[in-house]
Amino acid sequence: MKKIAVVLAALLVAACSSTQKTDTAQAPQANTKADTTQTASLSAAEVAASKLAAEQQALQQDSVYFDFNKYAVKPDYQNAIQKQADFIKEHKNDVVTLEGNADERGSEKYNLALGGKRAEAVMHSLLSLGVPAAQIKTVSYGKAKPRLQCHEEKCWKENRRVDFAHKLN
Repeated sequence: MKKIAVVLAALLVAACSSTQKTDTAQAPQANTKADTTQTASLSAAEVAASKLAAEQQALQQDSVYFDFNKYAVKPDYQNAIQKQADFIKEHKNDVVTLEGNADERGSEKYNLALGGKRAEAVMHSLLSLGVPAAQIKTVSYGKAKPRLQCHEEKCWKENRRVDFAHKLN
C-alpha cells in the first residue's frame, strides 16, 4: 500500500513540475491518448457484452425434461432452474420466455395444452425462487418444434421439455 502511495506521489510531483506546451505538435498526442482511453473502455464494454452473451447462450442450452403425459418438474432439474433464476434476478432487463414442448403422440390440441402446463410449472418454480413475474413469459409449441424426429422413446423424451429463451431489453 505504501509503495502505491509513493508511486502516486511521484507521478503527481512529476505532473505538476512539467510545463505545458501549447505547441500544435502536442495536440495530436493528447487526442491519441484520449482515443486510446476511449478505445480501451469500448473494448472493456465489448468484453462485458461478449461475456454476457456467452452466459446467456449457455443458459439457453438448459432444458427441463418431463415424463410422458406429465408436467411436474422433477427434482433433478432444480439446479438448472436455480441457475436460470439467479441470472434473471441479476439482470433486471432480462425477460425469459419458457417454451413448452411435447412429443408427437396425442392430438395437436392436447399437446399445446400439455406444453403450456409444462411452461407454467417451470414458471411457478422460478417465481418460488424470487423471479419477478414481469420477467417471465410462457408459450407452448406443443409438438411443432421437436428437437429430434424419430418415432421412438429416445426422440420422444428429448421433445418433452421446456426451453429457456432469454432476451435482454
